[in-house]
Amino acid sequence: WTPQEKLLHEARLKAKAKRRLRRTSSRDSARESLSEGPEPGPEPGSPKGRAHDRRSRTGKGRGLPKKGGAGGKGVWGAPGVVYGYQEPDARDPNYDEVAQGDTVYATVVPELEEGELEKNVQPMVLEYFEHGDTSEVMELLRGLNLGSRRHAVPSLAVALALEGKASHRELTSRLLADLVDRVVTPEDIAWAFDKMLRDLPDLILDTPEAPQV
Repeated sequence: WTPQEKLLHEARLKAKAKRRLRRTSSRDSARESLSEGPEPGPEPGSPKGRAHDRRSRTGKGRGLPKKGGAGGKGVWGAPGVVYGYQEPDARDPNYDEVAQGDTVYATVVPELEEGELEKNVQPMVLEYFEHGDTSEVMELLRGLNLGSRRHAVPSLAVALALEGKASHRELTSRLLADLVDRVVTPEDIAWAFDKMLRDLPDLILDTPEAPQV
């Protein structure tokens, strides 16, 4: 090599050694910083530490929301919670001493409408044609609030019997006899037959022998 080539080769070796030394020193410093751990935070008792602390200041509890997030001011409570009966408080502004006393609960069944009556009574009569038990029909009818439409029961029963067989008509006669003074009145029976006589032209369309029956 010429003197110039020797100087250039030595300069390259020195530069390469310096780069290797810098890389080694940077790796060592990174390892030392990891081994030392994170920078310690503020002291537990310092104001800076308390400002961002979400735990209870009293030292009780686990830092969770109170009552599971329910039961606070202006809320209904947790979903699915059923509250029991609470005794009236005399200090309540809405407390009325006169209104307190024995409370009587009664099941109120609304009166059946015309369409609902036919929907409920017709299956009863058709099932009665199968089993022939008048007491079962009476028990079912007592569970309904027939109200002012009691006369519709005999009228519907006779109309179904006209479309059926002779045995169905015999069963209907027995049913009407047992219903009188138990579910319907004699006036209801009379009103029902008067209505059927007025509607006889319509009954003939379904049962031609309706007048003779």
